[in-house]
Amino acid sequence: MLNMAKEKVISSQMIFSGKILKLHVDTVSSTGGVKKTREIIDHSEAMVAVPVDAKGYILLVEQYRLPTRKALLELPAGGIEPGEDVEEAVRRELQEEIGYSPKTVMRMTGFYSAPGYSNEFLHLYLATDLVPARLTAEDTDEIKVIPTAVDKIPELITSGKICDAKTIAGLLFYLKFCKP
Repeated sequence: MLNMAKEKVISSQMIFSGKILKLHVDTVSSTGGVKKTREIIDHSEAMVAVPVDAKGYILLVEQYRLPTRKALLELPAGGIEPGEDVEEAVRRELQEEIGYSPKTVMRMTGFYSAPGYSNEFLHLYLATDLVPARLTAEDTDEIKVIPTAVDKIPELITSGKICDAKTIAGLLFYLKFCKP
């Protein structure tokens, strides 16, 4: 672990509290006594999965993302409900988003999505031995499942067709450490 100077929170003002995130503005003091302002998003933990089907294809999802004003090609991901185990969340999200339930889930790693302004932590899982098992969810009707050959992944990333950070991180981790 890096031995870095810490900032001390002097005051914190809640700006917004919603269903999945909270925004607060903190005034902090650095070790040198300099006061700074930090805008911080509190976000619950989430999961992202690399689902691999029996043919070795990775099942990506294409969905419209309003903040980007376009459809993105992504790995399935989602929030972890209060009291829900991460593996349970992986299974639930895959059933909702791609219509499959994995018999095998394996934790690969985890990472912060945007640590400069958010504390969201993503748990990355490999999901295999997929069996059809659709769960109905209210916001998944616009999701298109895209089976993708593993050898196409690098070109999709370098061309910018995959431009979502969690997807790039998850796929590169899979290619480096998990690909058979």
